[in-house]
Amino acid sequence: MIDYNALTDDAFRAGLRVFFEANYPRHLRFLPRRMRWHECRDWYLALSKKGWLAPHWPPEHGGMGLTPGKLIIYFEETERAGIGRMPDQGLTMVGPTIIRFGNDAQRRKFLPPIIAGEHVWCQGYSEPNAGSDLASLQTSAVLEGDEFVINGSKIWTSMAHDATHIYVLVRTDRQAKKQEGISFVLVDMKTPGITVRPIRNIAGHEEFCQVFFDNVRTPRANLVGELNAGWTIAKGLLGFERLNIGSPRRPLQALEQIEVLARARQLGDNPAFVERLTELKLDLADLGSLYARYVDKVRRGEALGPDVSMLKIWATETYQRLSELLIEAAGEYGAFEGEIPVGDASVDILSPFYTSRPGTIYGGSNEIQRNILAKYVLKLPG
Repeated sequence: MIDYNALTDDAFRAGLRVFFEANYPRHLRFLPRRMRWHECRDWYLALSKKGWLAPHWPPEHGGMGLTPGKLIIYFEETERAGIGRMPDQGLTMVGPTIIRFGNDAQRRKFLPPIIAGEHVWCQGYSEPNAGSDLASLQTSAVLEGDEFVINGSKIWTSMAHDATHIYVLVRTDRQAKKQEGISFVLVDMKTPGITVRPIRNIAGHEEFCQVFFDNVRTPRANLVGELNAGWTIAKGLLGFERLNIGSPRRPLQALEQIEVLARARQLGDNPAFVERLTELKLDLADLGSLYARYVDKVRRGEALGPDVSMLKIWATETYQRLSELLIEAAGEYGAFEGEIPVGDASVDILSPFYTSRPGTIYGGSNEIQRNILAKYVLKLPG
């Protein structure tokens, strides 16, 4: 087994770049949307065969075990190559959660199929009346013998129409306080009683879904952690989610498109534009440093605290500011959908704007994140 952390940064980067350039399909580069499973399956399996699918997982579970510095290089090279985001909840969310909170039987059962591409996961968290206030969720799970019976619905479930499995937060004790009485369970999407309805977003893509549960049965063995103790797991997983949302990946892509337009339209001669672009570059550099700090905590096995909300706020709002400057830099082309020819390249001007809008809402709205920082980090009075 190769110890990638023993390689020099330059050697590691060069190896990634050669493989990505030679193997990642050209027609899937720099997509303005998330990839569907049928589009990215072959690439997913190619990364799995190479051993590069889960760069942040420990090697004993099929990951690369990268240090924070190497992990940042990995992500930088995927961004440079225009590698799109796959249905990756298994890799980025439930896999690390099972590694941390699950038992040995669950790790043996669920981790290898993620690496093999046999299980594709989605997240069952938000509900129509429980978004940022996730603890108000009402989807219930009643224990009957060795099975939970689940009823309710989840919404904004990314890529649920491609998923084979879903991890669900359910209420298992209605008499407890709302942060208590919640459990974390794993469900096979082929289970009778599950209905998936795609939701079309403003850009015309169906990335989100609503998932309905009508007397859906899942084994008690699929309970991760203790009964009624799912909120602790949920908070840990929300930390992973905010880390993922806080990646500099999409803001960097928007910056690259701005620079393409700036060269084509000779905006470097405009002092006001240069000042705004420089400010955003510095914001993005700060984001990269902050992101690396939290990646370092995860690699050390430390829990992400409430201060990770700062990363989510900074990443999503920086991305929005970049998307707005991209439209301004495009001038009269700023209202055109799809790719616009710009010199020898092409730029999709509106997609970053569309994709950045919900970023300040999902994963817990930024207003809620600021409340978390005020209460739990700054200890301000309520």
